Amino acid sequence: MSVIAAVVFDIGGVVQDSPLHAIARYERERGLEVNAINRVVVAAGEQGAWARLERGELTVQTFYAPFEDDCRAHGLSVDGRHLMARIAEASLPRPRMLEAIRRIRAGGLRVAALTNNWVTETPGASAPRDETTKPRLAAHFDVFVESAVVGLRKPDPRIYALVCEELGVPPPRVAFLDDIGRNLKPARALGMATIKVDDPDQALRDLGALLELDLVS
Repeated sequence: MSVIAAVVFDIGGVVQDSPLHAIARYERERGLEVNAINRVVVAAGEQGAWARLERGELTVQTFYAPFEDDCRAHGLSVDGRHLMARIAEASLPRPRMLEAIRRIRAGGLRVAALTNNWVTETPGASAPRDETTKPRLAAHFDVFVESAVVGLRKPDPRIYALVCEELGVPPPRVAFLDDIGRNLKPARALGMATIKVDDPDQALRDLGALLELDLVS
């Protein structure tokens, strides 16, 4: 019998299509070098606009200008509004992942989302209101941890400890799926079982073997 009692899913690139693919398409359209935008994000670090966006310190609307400044500082001309629109267009759920989550919960395991995301201001509301990924997907999960809400972002080890605490399951009994390798390292360091999602079907086969559940047929 599997010792795993809970599964944590990243959203973009795992439950939904990858924003990295949308960024790559933007780079091709604009004639930018492959991975140029990610290099800017990494170089700008924790005080860069992207990190501040994912911690909820900026909304999408207040992100554009400082992000474009970060890009210019590294010799890159980027239209932040167009880039984020392309990412939003690509954020579609993967039905086979949602079905796997249903089967996991039906099998008695707890399931969480752990996502680096951002806040989008909702214009025209009677009172100020912010929207994130959660409203569209929350019903599929027992726990939903969003970087923009808790003020922490992967790969900060504290956000992995937080999701395990909210699940009520110790890290060694939790499996975590993400499509970015550096986001898996802190989870492994805490004792979580990790699966890197390159091919979603293979990832589900690997997870199914770990859980002793059929997640693909």
